[in-house]
Amino acid sequence: MTFKRVLTGIGVLVVLGGLGLFVLDRTIFAPVAVSTEVPVAPTLPAPTVVADQPTAGQTQAATQPGTAASTTSPAGAQRYRIDASQSEVRYEVDETFFNENNRLNTAIGRTKGIAGDILIDFANPSNSQVGEIVIDVSQFTSDETRRDNFIRRNGLNSAQYPKATFVTKSIEGLPARVAVGDQVSFKISGDLTVKETTRPVIWDVTLKLGDKRLEGSATTQILMSDFGVGPLKLPMLQTKDDVKLVFDFVALPA
Repeated sequence: MTFKRVLTGIGVLVVLGGLGLFVLDRTIFAPVAVSTEVPVAPTLPAPTVVADQPTAGQTQAATQPGTAASTTSPAGAQRYRIDASQSEVRYEVDETFFNENNRLNTAIGRTKGIAGDILIDFANPSNSQVGEIVIDVSQFTSDETRRDNFIRRNGLNSAQYPKATFVTKSIEGLPARVAVGDQVSFKISGDLTVKETTRPVIWDVTLKLGDKRLEGSATTQILMSDFGVGPLKLPMLQTKDDVKLVFDFVALPA
């Protein structure tokens, strides 16, 4: 009789556990709509174009019938646009699973929903600009669907706030001269907005200037609590508050 009671108790626990997962899967782990579109960011103005100063011979020739006027040339600047297909933003956060071993894991979520412009002034690097960067946070995907659904629904509220933005305020540490083939490191300070909260952040950036492309990586550390998106606290899982953000990007001439 005692053995039957034990089996019955185990059966009840299994049923209750399954029922609990069923309820969780349809509440806090329920799927949330995910965009498949690349977001749109404000476009930086095209580099200024200046007219070549004509020589005396060109001035005289221009007065002759049928002679073309002087041409124009770029002022040493080039606008690039982030190529979402070759870029990604990812978060990295430590989490603990509460089981017999209290297993520690680093959760990594990635999104290719990124847009933005970069202007490089080769003649005067201090005039270079980074336009507004727009990130579709609903597209963050990790190795665990339930984690993704929970973050979308209860952390980022991505159905209501699908976009995060970064607006540059200053760029520090640029060299006085740059050329194709150079790799440069500098810092970008600005405002990161997630949901309705804006906080200042500083990115450490490494950028390689290729002939037809820019390749770069930017990293920063934030606290989830600063933006009202965490840390995550569940009966079976808990994350730390600090998160590493990494932005690996390729930008092509616009």
